[in-house]
Amino acid sequence: MNALKSVITLSLALAAASALAQQAPQPWQYKTKQLDRAEVDKLLAKPEKLLVVDVRRPDELTAKGSFPVYLNVQAREVEQHLSYIPKDRVILTVSNHAHRAGAVGDLLARKGYKVAGATGSEDYEAQGGKITRVAPPPPRPTAQAAPSGPAVAAQQ
Repeated sequence: MNALKSVITLSLALAAASALAQQAPQPWQYKTKQLDRAEVDKLLAKPEKLLVVDVRRPDELTAKGSFPVYLNVQAREVEQHLSYIPKDRVILTVSNHAHRAGAVGDLLARKGYKVAGATGSEDYEAQGGKITRVAPPPPRPTAQAAPSGPAVAAQQ
């Protein structure tokens, strides 16, 4: 019985340690600067000079929110869509906790874009910044059998 308790205790301890390790912030490993709320707010104050590139999936945008105006290109597709990203603006890349944004910022900088930095929308919000919630689009109507021939309105 004691051996069983020991195994259960050890299993719970390992599970807790694993959960804590997953929540621990990852070290910053990008050349792109990770921006805090004050730095982001300074950029947002000059929208005519800024392009916010949010690199998350659409479901993340609706679940977590983003900045008021942004270009959404998923991180894995940025290189394919470089022609849609203007080079005449300073770029702020965004993801949940800035790591994908940092990687995309490095890519864009290598391609000649002016990257101000990367931020995480969740980090920005945790620091007191205001994030805009994006409502998901309504579901598309399902295809129903259309009546044959032209529709005729009934007269009363």
